[in-house]
Amino acid sequence: MSDITEHGLSPFLAGFRLVDVVLENGIRIRAALGGSGPPLLLLHGHPQTHATWHKIAPALAEHYSVVATDLRGYGDSAKPDPGDYSKRAMAADQVALMHRLGHQQFRVVGHDRGGRVAHRMALDFPVLVQKLCVIDIAPTATMYARTDKTFATRYFWWFFLIQPAPLPERMIGADPEFFLRHHINGQSKTPGATGPEIFAEYLRCYRDPATIHAICEDYRAAAGIDLEHDAADAEARIQAPVLALWGAKGVVGALYDVLQTWREKAVDVRGRALPCGHTLQEELPEETLAELLAFLGE
Repeated sequence: MSDITEHGLSPFLAGFRLVDVVLENGIRIRAALGGSGPPLLLLHGHPQTHATWHKIAPALAEHYSVVATDLRGYGDSAKPDPGDYSKRAMAADQVALMHRLGHQQFRVVGHDRGGRVAHRMALDFPVLVQKLCVIDIAPTATMYARTDKTFATRYFWWFFLIQPAPLPERMIGADPEFFLRHHINGQSKTPGATGPEIFAEYLRCYRDPATIHAICEDYRAAAGIDLEHDAADAEARIQAPVLALWGAKGVVGALYDVLQTWREKAVDVRGRALPCGHTLQEELPEETLAELLAFLGE
């Protein structure tokens, strides 16, 4: 049986086809594939799926072979339980996927959790990652180290989701739509940016108890093993050029000097804020696309 299964055209990313790829480690990753040219990997955040790129992926596919995936534990990708949800393991999934698709080196764009996976990927696979864009994050270790009341209040899920199972799973599972809507509406500063069809897709995935548990495991790893990996690499620097984009109306831009946090982690950093909230690719797609095309095409 082939390790790649076709699922037809994506209902959200115009012109993209959906595939499931079973990796050598047994993990199945859902990916949307489109375009031609140099390879580009798009990694979503929480609580989204690869569908978050629907406003910009078709335009990116005019220049690149775009691979938009669901991270381990999210969307229609596998949700191992027990499983390794370290960013190291999640990054290794994506590298193996890209290699299986024939892409040995590639550019990476990661939003939110996807940016954290991409950060680890750039450290663990420096020869493979040619360019890296992180969207609306500061480095994980930096954000934990500088936690104060404001951050803990505004990013409460960082501390809620890491509580021992099954506490957060049971509480979210009681009304996943309420939690999901509260989360997205709280982070987006552009009303209507996440349209009803896309929200319904996120909710379809979020109603799966296995997804809720995997998301909690992702955050538990971020507060545990990921910090150990970051401490071990405290002196390491990302060698690939880095573009940092963030929302001027969001928490990250309000609490951190975003460029400085990444200059502590990488040798070549540029970027700026856009006038929106957390989800730039949904709130300001044209501006986000312009920034990405300029950076990736250099």
